[in-house]
Amino acid sequence: MPGFFVYMWHDLLVALALVMVIEGILPFLNPNGMRNMMRMMSEMEDKALRMTGLISMLIGVATLYLVN
Repeated sequence: MPGFFVYMWHDLLVALALVMVIEGILPFLNPNGMRNMMRMMSEMEDKALRMTGLISMLIGVATLYLVN
């Protein structure tokens, strides 16, 4: 059973590292575009921003389901 927790933490850290790499691509390649996108997001209503986040999470869960 201890091996399970070691693999779980390893997988979690790998996933977090991949998120950081993916999140860093846009500001690295196009800082002005990223700045404009952040400005547009700051002007969005809370409901629209929440729906965008929900859709993103659902797509992520569906992708995980399909991959596994």
